[in-house]
Amino acid sequence: MEAVNYIQARGISKAYGEKVLFEDISISVDQGQKVALIARNGTGKTTLLNILAGLDEPDSGYCTYRSGLRISYLPQDPAFDPELRVAEALLAADNEQTRTIRDYEQCLQEAVDPKQAHRLQALIERMDALQAWDYEQRVKQILSSLKIGDLKARVATLSGGQVKRLALAKILIEEADFVILDEPTNHLDIDMIEWLEAFFSKQKITLLMVTHDRYFLDALCNEIVEIEHGKVYQYRGNYAYYLEKKQERKQSEAVQSEKAINLLKKETEWMRRSPPARTTKSKARIQAYHELHEEASQLRPAESGEIRMDMTRMGKKILELRHVVKCFDETCVVNDFSYVFKRGEKVGIVGPNGTGKTTLLNIITQQMRPDQGKVITGETIHFGYYRQDGITVEENKKVIEVITDIADRIKLAKDHWISAAQFLRHFNFPNHTHNDRVAKLSGGEKRRLYLLTVLMKNPNFLILDEPTNDLDIETLNILEDFLLKFPGCLLIVSHDRYFLDRLSDHLFVFRDVGDIKDYPGNYTEFREKQKAIAKSFPQKDRKEKAQKPARKREKTGLSYKEQKELEALEADIEALETEKSVLLEKMNAGTLPPDELMQASTRFEEVEAQLSEKSDRWLELSELL
Repeated sequence: MEAVNYIQARGISKAYGEKVLFEDISISVDQGQKVALIARNGTGKTTLLNILAGLDEPDSGYCTYRSGLRISYLPQDPAFDPELRVAEALLAADNEQTRTIRDYEQCLQEAVDPKQAHRLQALIERMDALQAWDYEQRVKQILSSLKIGDLKARVATLSGGQVKRLALAKILIEEADFVILDEPTNHLDIDMIEWLEAFFSKQKITLLMVTHDRYFLDALCNEIVEIEHGKVYQYRGNYAYYLEKKQERKQSEAVQSEKAINLLKKETEWMRRSPPARTTKSKARIQAYHELHEEASQLRPAESGEIRMDMTRMGKKILELRHVVKCFDETCVVNDFSYVFKRGEKVGIVGPNGTGKTTLLNIITQQMRPDQGKVITGETIHFGYYRQDGITVEENKKVIEVITDIADRIKLAKDHWISAAQFLRHFNFPNHTHNDRVAKLSGGEKRRLYLLTVLMKNPNFLILDEPTNDLDIETLNILEDFLLKFPGCLLIVSHDRYFLDRLSDHLFVFRDVGDIKDYPGNYTEFREKQKAIAKSFPQKDRKEKAQKPARKREKTGLSYKEQKELEALEADIEALETEKSVLLEKMNAGTLPPDELMQASTRFEEVEAQLSEKSDRWLELSELL
């Protein structure tokens, strides 16, 4: 079966002033493909996505789209009208189901006459054909999984992370033909990421995404497009396949590089010896020399990111937490937590958003005082704290100045020193970027620069709060290699499962607000253990426990009144479900007179609203069991 082409980009180029982001790029995406775009920060990934989504124009080249193609785009920093309510922002989703539901609800509100009754009957049949009666339930599942609760809240009151999740929910509801995602896992906790991964895996959907989450990428994508040194490399396979084939390509390039560099040495000697007078033949050789120099410089391996800092000496006493408690109003986000850190520990911190992970870091670094308990820090401990919200740097300052304002030289292990410029190069800031203003950097480059300001102070206890957000995969590999060799203590909050698996010896798991457990293993081991426990508890038993509340008050946690309410709710829900089925059957029969049809439709709306309200209350009480 021939593939259906959704989008073709041919000869795309884009520059801002003297900075060329990319030149003569060609990409195509076919129906059903799930494509990941990989490139370094600052090479124009977001700009390219904007062009492919039709939100920006290339300087040269063109894009063609399949006729009638519906595209949804999740930008890195989505924006909504701040005055909209969450429900209004979500219902702006433009698909056949939402349009039909809006028409149906509008028809119910209009005056009763025979023409409207016929229109209502047609809409009811359309709702049935589209299975739109279940639409609200599907929307609820998406909102619940992405932890979007208050649908009446104004967008202006939401945090940046909540706005990103709202935009993602809107895209999932829209069910477009082609979905473009720019860092979709940012601001999602691990449970949300795993849900989203499963959601996309089950959907017959065409995706183009930029993501640094390597497990997410490997599980979903069947093609990798890499942009490197202005060239496009396509790999038909997942992330593991891409790594294997890229290694083969690099080995081949290394052989070519060695040949090119050897030939360049000979040509350089000839250029130095050559007389001033140039024949046509020698001019051709000079041109070849310059081309060869360009080729060799591109093939020459990048400066290694492996670097060991001269860590501040660490004494015997590291850090001890004794019965630490921290509450906000009546909620204790850290509740009687104790732990004694040992030299060289690498600890990962995982858990849902809002359970107190950042609060614990602030208590450890004494940015916040606990309500109860003690934090005892060794005299030799020097913290390096990378915060999730980044750093404020003067936008007009040069990149090199951000580093030299701290130190002109950085001390490495064994009394070696490197310059600020060398330090920047180690972490993927090439020479030509050193005099760029901070304002010109991409979001990922700014976060990387902030990370360097933390690392270069030679801490012996390093705390990283979501360090992987917006970093490109190459920088992540360099950072991981650096942290693996880091001899001090390491504490990481991250939703990047690959990052946690490579670096953590054990985990602090925030199972709920204030409930912190120490797990001896990495994240994948923890998840496998959870799945094994879930399998050992039969599904049938779980359903029975959910449907049949225990009768004894001391075992349910419900009051006598709440037990009675729960039993009544079960009876009410069953009755409403039956009434809903009867009403739907009558409306679809096409035999009701116009006035009875309108009455049945109105009652159907009332039944659905009551079902929703009673189901929410039933779930609330069931959770107390």
